[in-house]
Amino acid sequence: MGRPALEVADIFRTHGPAWRAKQSGHLSLGQLKVMSAIEQCRTAALGGHALRCNGCGHEEISYNSCRNRHCPKCQARAAQRWLEARQADLLPVEYYHVVFTLPEPISAIAYTNKAVLYRLLFDMAAETLTTIAADPKHLGAQIGATLVLHTWGSALTHHPHVHGIVPGGGISADGKRWIACRRGFFLPVRVLSRLFRRRFIEELEKLYRAGQLQFFGEHAPLADAGAFGRWLVPLRRCEWVVYAKRPFAGPEAVLAYLSRYTHRVAISNRRLVAMDEHGVSFRWKDYRAKGGSRHKTMTLAADEFMRRFLLHVLPTGFHRIRHYGLLANAGRQQNLATARALLDVPRPEPVDNESAATPPPTFVCRCCGGAMLVIEIMMRRQPIRAPP
Repeated sequence: MGRPALEVADIFRTHGPAWRAKQSGHLSLGQLKVMSAIEQCRTAALGGHALRCNGCGHEEISYNSCRNRHCPKCQARAAQRWLEARQADLLPVEYYHVVFTLPEPISAIAYTNKAVLYRLLFDMAAETLTTIAADPKHLGAQIGATLVLHTWGSALTHHPHVHGIVPGGGISADGKRWIACRRGFFLPVRVLSRLFRRRFIEELEKLYRAGQLQFFGEHAPLADAGAFGRWLVPLRRCEWVVYAKRPFAGPEAVLAYLSRYTHRVAISNRRLVAMDEHGVSFRWKDYRAKGGSRHKTMTLAADEFMRRFLLHVLPTGFHRIRHYGLLANAGRQQNLATARALLDVPRPEPVDNESAATPPPTFVCRCCGGAMLVIEIMMRRQPIRAPP
């Protein structure tokens, strides 16, 4: 298990400096910070440790990670910690996967209004799910949902959508019964789509009237109220994509799925194929194609690859994993206890802390599997600072 032959960091280190010079004034501070973090990740610039194996005496240097949430190399451990924390929240019921996607015209203005419209996407998707589920004509129960924001398509284009992981049932309005979905069926997607479209447009108009939307370039004319109203007309009529996938095989399958989705970034290093004079080649999935022809290879100029990657830098402090309804942070533990009581299942066993006295080694020798000890600490380089 060696490192991938090609990494996003290699592309940024090779082509990033020249591209940054050409993009002077066109990259945000957040994008510049992400580029810098990925370029320096696991290099001497961030410092590290010299290690020696207790068993075979093998020595090596381990450089520190940047820990930036957009870095493809720094997500695996964060995802594992998050999954361990969420494992106790799983219920012994079917789980469903629901996806809410913004139409292309709204996706276009979402890029220059990320914090506002991504938040609206979260809130309207959650409101749609909880409202339809609470309707006695459909389920008549209070449900919970975990929503994860993705802003990319397989080709790295800007494609904002949220993935929802939802237990297949909920607590009745009087709190005395667990109401399960029909086996293999969650909620009607046509009904979800219609309500999601109506509520999103209503709240979008409120944001516009409150002056919270910004328009640039080809969208600058939308600053005029009349033009904005005309722009909304076809969006009220077109189909908004909401779909629900078949239920997961069980709680374990939910965790396996979440481990791939919760902490993913725009592209993983495993999808990269080559970097040469033609550009950067990577694997992607064409969902419009059928059968085995879906899996293809795309080659982009290095500058275009970096531009597309940086489309997906999130606003500072923006949470891309959120919990709603029964799973909302404020009442999660009480709601889960109630659900387990109604389902007549025991509480999960507490984690055995006896093994904490002998924690596994932080560094493991790749030669013999023994524990490696830190024999020297290398400090990170001092960042270059501008004069005051």
